[in-house]
Amino acid sequence: MTEMAPSSAIYGVMAEFETPGQLVEACKKARAEGYRRMDAYTPYPVEELHDVLHLHDHRVSLFVLLAGLFGAAGGYSLLYYCSAISYPLNVGGRPLNSIPMFIPITFECTILLAGLTAAIGMIVLNGLPKPYHPVFNVERFVNASRNRFFLCIESTDPLFDRDGTARFLESLDPDEVAEVAH
Repeated sequence: MTEMAPSSAIYGVMAEFETPGQLVEACKKARAEGYRRMDAYTPYPVEELHDVLHLHDHRVSLFVLLAGLFGAAGGYSLLYYCSAISYPLNVGGRPLNSIPMFIPITFECTILLAGLTAAIGMIVLNGLPKPYHPVFNVERFVNASRNRFFLCIESTDPLFDRDGTARFLESLDPDEVAEVAH
């Protein structure tokens, strides 16, 4: 255990593991213990972590759906306004509201708004760009991009107790447990 930081300046407690399997098991045990506000840091994607940490946020999906529907309605409305209201031209007896002719532009407007919303929504909801994070204060965290796996239980978790959480993480047999200062 590293040196203790003042209680108000603590972000959480972090444990370092050698393998992804150890990290996944530690996350499962932390969830079973009742911890909810935690995050894992790995040098490459570990598929099981997504389910273990319950990182299912459907807000981006909802925003993309709504933006796609808005794009389709907006594209179709623009074409209808141009063809039937603003500049009606009856060529060859075709109807002014020609749905088959409107499909490509409506589809393109749907894809355009949905794609832009997905990209912008992902960036905004992930809180990016984030050039600084408190976990960077842990000296050994540089190994998170090389060959080590980290689990951080945040101090905002309702069950967080500085000493109790540190003891719990130490019981998971990590390489090291460290406090994360703000």
